[in-house]
Amino acid sequence: MRKRDITLTTDQKALAINLDKYKYGSIVEIGAGQEVARRFFSVGAAAGTIAKTMSAYDMAVSDDIYGHVDRYVSRARLLQMLEKEFTQVVDRLAHLRAKNTTFFAYAATVTARSFKQKNECHGWVGIRLQLHPGALPSDVIMHVRMLDNDNALQSEALGILGVNLIHGAFLYHQNPEWVVEALADGLGSDRIEVDLIHFSGPYFEEVENRLMNLHLIRAWLTRAVVFNPAGEVVVPGELFYRKPVTVMRGSFKPVTLVNVDMMAAALKQFSQLAAVDENETLSLAEITMNSLVSGDNVDDADFLARIDLLASQGCTVMVSDYVRFFRLRAYLRRYTQKPIGIVLSVRDFDFLFDEKYYEGLEGGILEAFGKLFPDNTHVYVYPSRPRHGDSTALVTLDNVEVPANLRHLLAFLKENHKLIAVEPRDDSHLHIDATEVLAALRRGRGEWEQDVPEVVAARIIESRLLGFDTE
Repeated sequence: MRKRDITLTTDQKALAINLDKYKYGSIVEIGAGQEVARRFFSVGAAAGTIAKTMSAYDMAVSDDIYGHVDRYVSRARLLQMLEKEFTQVVDRLAHLRAKNTTFFAYAATVTARSFKQKNECHGWVGIRLQLHPGALPSDVIMHVRMLDNDNALQSEALGILGVNLIHGAFLYHQNPEWVVEALADGLGSDRIEVDLIHFSGPYFEEVENRLMNLHLIRAWLTRAVVFNPAGEVVVPGELFYRKPVTVMRGSFKPVTLVNVDMMAAALKQFSQLAAVDENETLSLAEITMNSLVSGDNVDDADFLARIDLLASQGCTVMVSDYVRFFRLRAYLRRYTQKPIGIVLSVRDFDFLFDEKYYEGLEGGILEAFGKLFPDNTHVYVYPSRPRHGDSTALVTLDNVEVPANLRHLLAFLKENHKLIAVEPRDDSHLHIDATEVLAALRRGRGEWEQDVPEVVAARIIESRLLGFDTE
């Protein structure tokens, strides 16, 4: 099997497309100059590739060309642009070009850094292309965040990204993971973030977009991706914008009744904060990448099973590579200044208070907690009752054990309401241990079915998820 050529520069990619006389299309860019088109023109032979380039910065002009849209930097506007430009280039030129020409339209609508404002710099970028002469087109679209601090650098980064997308979509379409990986060529993770990608069209019918978005994390193009309860990837900035957020971290392998009660009980207490409206609160189930890794690889089937089971409970799911809680909080703070509630089982409390966990931080555990609780952020601690031993022993925030040298720190955080005890809604589930449930379901049907929501048990059994064994 051939390997992806990772040595090509941006200019070499642009020139390779220009020298292929059977690839022809339009490039339209709104919001950050015409850097993608400039790349193709500057390397030479662009007449063999580019039928038209255009920018339409005036909203009235843009509406006249593409039609009205409620938001100019949006997925809807990008799709209008791709539809108009691709249809136009095919209608005008298909009868004039060689019959084995494959046509394309590249489009971008972004809001970049300006001298007037320091707004969120983001946008939608995509390509519509034929992957065989005369074929119906396929799309690759994505949402990006530009991380450079000035307009010129942001435009440059978008130019590199656009060339990577056009080159990758044509050359690597048979291996969509390579299309994703190639987006990062020539760009550091500190310049561009891609937090959503979507493949569609006849050539990408078999592509599992949830896995492609997971691959964005593996390719260091983003630190987190978010799925709505329908299993669709969504733009984090649109989802979290100005909303209170509760987030429960777990493996959810599988989601259990105690998980359901944890979130509901924490949400009830979280909604008592003055700045929180329960109807506006976004509740997240978060899975960290390290909980998906099996050996050196991510188990794709395992990942999809967990997403599906959480979706059956109406959960919005975030997958991230944020190991430390304060980095998770910082990520959410990009988008909202409303209260954040992190939901944690007392079973995982030793993890929070393990000083080894904070090695590498100059200030150790004190620095970590300082970054976790600088504003309206709270950790809601849910109790537990071990299944084995004394069945009446309830471990709570008030009696949980931490190392002796950290007891005063625990007392301080409790007294200042940074750590808040959660009252269960149903304490009959406190004994449930997901590890034991997983081991039991892998042996077949049994008592574990009483420890998970009914629909979760049914889906595990019907689809043989998470290693369920019928023998």
